[in-house]
Amino acid sequence: MKTKVKNPSIENNWDIKDRTYILTGGKAPLTWTIQSRHTARKPLLWFDESTGEQREIRYATNQKTVFVDEQKGNATLSHIVFTDGMLEVPKEQQALQKLMSLYHPQINKLWAEVDEEAIAYDEVSNIEVELEALNLVSSLDIEHLEAIMRTELGSSVASMSTKELKRDAYLFARKDPDLFIELSKDDDIKLRNLANRAVELGIIELTDENTIFRFANGKKIMQVPFDQHPYGALAQYFKTDEGVDLMKSITKKLS
Repeated sequence: MKTKVKNPSIENNWDIKDRTYILTGGKAPLTWTIQSRHTARKPLLWFDESTGEQREIRYATNQKTVFVDEQKGNATLSHIVFTDGMLEVPKEQQALQKLMSLYHPQINKLWAEVDEEAIAYDEVSNIEVELEALNLVSSLDIEHLEAIMRTELGSSVASMSTKELKRDAYLFARKDPDLFIELSKDDDIKLRNLANRAVELGIIELTDENTIFRFANGKKIMQVPFDQHPYGALAQYFKTDEGVDLMKSITKKLS
C-alpha cells in the first residue's frame, strides 16, 4: 500500500491554540453549515503538491486527521456549523482546526480565521498613534494649536478661550490622530493661520472675489493665483523676500 506523505511545509509554524473563524462579507446568519466531507456531487479535495495528487478530505470527530486515506476504523462524521457568523474551535480539536485553517478549499472565501495577534498589533498601533497625537496637544504652543484647529473649525477658533481650544484639540486628536499629526507637521499651517488672523482683525483685506489681498488703505499686496487657495497663496508669499517683511509686520501687530 502506498503511504501518503503530507506536504511538509503547510503545517510549519502551526501553533496549538484556540481558534475563531468568522464568515466573510459580514454574513451572520443564525446558523450556517459548511461542507465537511467529499461526495461525488460535491467534491471536497486537497491537492498535495508533494505527491501531485488530489486527496479526499472529511471531518470526523474520532479521527486525528482530515485525510480519508489516513483515517482508521469507523469515522464518526459531524456537521460544521457557524452560529451568528462565528465558529470557535478549541485547541483540543486539531483536526477541525486544520481543516478550517489549512485544507478546506473555501478558506478565505466563505470564512476566515480571526488573527488575534494581528488584531492586537493593530490595536496597539492605534493606541500609540492616539497617544502621540494627544501628547502633541500638550506640547504644542497655543498658536500652533489654533492653526491646526482652524482647519477643523474655521474662523470660530478666533473667539475661543485657551481651554476651549485645547479641549477641542484633544477631541480632534482622539477622533482622527493621524490627521492631527499630519497637520502638526505641515510647515505652512502656521503661516496660513497668520494670514487668516490678519484678515479677521482687519490688518489686511481679501476682496469679495477672493482674488486680491490688500492693506486696509487699499494698497495691493498680491493677486491670488487662479489655481490656489487664497490663504495658502498668502502663506507662500510670506516666504518671499517681500513677504517676510509683511509677515513680521503682521506678527508684531498681532502680538
